[in-house]
Amino acid sequence: MSRGRRYEEPKLNMKKVFAVIIAIIVIIMFVFIIKGILTKDKEQGKIVSNNYFAAFQNNKWGVIDAKGNTIIDPSYAEMIVVPNSKNDVFLCTYDINYNDGTYKTKALNSKNEEIFTEYSQIEAIPNKDKNDNLWYEDNVLKVQKDGKYGIINLSGKKLTETEYEEITAIENIENALKVKKDGKYGVIDDEGKKLVNPQYINIANLGEDNKSGFIVQAESGKYGIVDYSGAIVLEAKYDEVSTIYGNDFYVVKQANKEILVKKDGTEVMKSGYDEIKGILKNADNGVIYTKNNLYGVMKTTGEIVIEPSYEELKEAKTGILIAKGNGKYGVIDLAKNVKVEFKYNNISYDEKADIYITEDESYSNEILDNTFQVKLAGILIDKDTEKGYIKLRKDEEYKYYNFKFEEKNEKDIFPSHTLYLSKKDGKYGFTDINGNVVVNYIYDDAVEQNEYGYVAVKKDGKWGSINEKGEVIQEPVYQLDEYLKIDFIGRWHYGKDVNMNYYNQL
Repeated sequence: MSRGRRYEEPKLNMKKVFAVIIAIIVIIMFVFIIKGILTKDKEQGKIVSNNYFAAFQNNKWGVIDAKGNTIIDPSYAEMIVVPNSKNDVFLCTYDINYNDGTYKTKALNSKNEEIFTEYSQIEAIPNKDKNDNLWYEDNVLKVQKDGKYGIINLSGKKLTETEYEEITAIENIENALKVKKDGKYGVIDDEGKKLVNPQYINIANLGEDNKSGFIVQAESGKYGIVDYSGAIVLEAKYDEVSTIYGNDFYVVKQANKEILVKKDGTEVMKSGYDEIKGILKNADNGVIYTKNNLYGVMKTTGEIVIEPSYEELKEAKTGILIAKGNGKYGVIDLAKNVKVEFKYNNISYDEKADIYITEDESYSNEILDNTFQVKLAGILIDKDTEKGYIKLRKDEEYKYYNFKFEEKNEKDIFPSHTLYLSKKDGKYGFTDINGNVVVNYIYDDAVEQNEYGYVAVKKDGKWGSINEKGEVIQEPVYQLDEYLKIDFIGRWHYGKDVNMNYYNQL
C-alpha cells in the first residue's frame, strides 16, 4: 500500500525571493538617502569643526576646541603644543629643570587621557619657513625609547624604529627630516622612508622642497649635492655649495671664488662677477650677478645683458625682472625697458595668479595684471590662489575679486557662511545670505566670519565676539589695537604673537 501525504511541500520561487530582497535593499537605500538629505538640510549654513588650539589663561596653558570649549584646563606652565589642529593629540612639557636642561613630556587626547605611554619622550618636530615663521610637522611625532629616537604618526603608528641619535626638521622644507645615526647624518621623509642614508657629517636643503635634493658635507669637509633618492648630483669636492640653482646649473665655491657648474661638474662661468645671485629661467639669458654691490645680468658666455647698475634684481617671469633703483622698486625687461615705474617700496610676483603686487610707503597695494596695468588698489588682506580670490580693504570696507579682477560678494566666495559683514550709515552689522539683517548696525568695526562660525566686533574701542546665529558670546571688553590679527573662538581671542597660534582669555 502506498504511503499517502497529507500536504504537498511548498517549493521556493527564487525569482520572487530575489525580487523581495532587492525591494528591501532599495527601501533601505531610500531611507538613508532621505536621512542624508534631511541631515544635509539641517546642517546647511552651519559651520562644524573639530579643530583644537592652545589656550592661555591666568598665565597657564591648556587646550580649547573650535567652539571655545575647554578641552584641557589651563594648568600647565609651558605652552601645550597642538601639532595638527584637526587631531586631538596634545603635547605637554612639565617638570622642567632649567639648571640642567632636563624636562618631561607626555601626550594627551581630548579626554585628557595620556597616550603613547610606551615612550619616555614625545615631542613635535618644529620647523621654520623662509620668513622665520614657526610651524610643526603636522602628522609626525618624535619619540624616544632607551635613549634613541624614532617617529610615529598622530595615530601612534610606528614609522621607524627608535634607532637614531637625533631627529630634526630640515628648515624651510616639508616632509624631510634630518636623522643622525652612528655619528652620521641622513634624511627620511614623514613616512619614515629613507631618502638619504646616514653617511654625511652634515646635510641642508638645496631648494624649497625635498624633491630639489640636498646639500651634503662629506667626511673630507667638502660639499656636494645628492637628489631625494640619495644619488650623487655633484661630487662632494667643493668648499661651499649655494642654494642658487636652475636649468641643471649650480653655484659652488672653490678657493673663495664662486663658480657656475653644470650637473656633470663642468665649469661654465668663473670670472667677470663678484657673486652669482640667481639663474634665469631661460638658460640662454644667463645669470643675475653682482659687481661692486650692484646687480646686472650676464649670459653664460660672459656677454653682458644688463650692466651692473641696480640695487637689486630678481626674476619674476621669463625675461621680466623686479628691480630696485634709487631705493624704489619697479619692473624692467632684459632690454631695460621700464614696465612698472620705480616708485614702490616693494613689488612681488605671484606666478600662479600671474599678477604683480606693489606696496607704497603707506602700506597700500596695487594689483597689476601681466600687461603691467593697475587693476585693483587698496590694502591687500588676503590672496588665495586655490579658491581664486583677492581680498582688499577699500574705503573702510572689504572687497573681493577673482583673478579676472571682477568684483565678487563675500557670499560668492564663502557660500557656507551664516553671517555676512555689512555697513550702513558708518556702522557695521551682519546679514544672512539673503540680505536679512541678523546683527544690527551698531558696531564701529567688525571682522568677517571665520571658519569656526565666529565674528569679531568692535564697539567703543573694545572687541568682542558673536556666534554663527548672531548671538553675542563675548561683550566687547578687549583692547586689541596692538594685535596683528583680530579673531575669536567663543570668548577666546587670538594671541598677540601670531607665530604661536594660540587663543587668550581674561
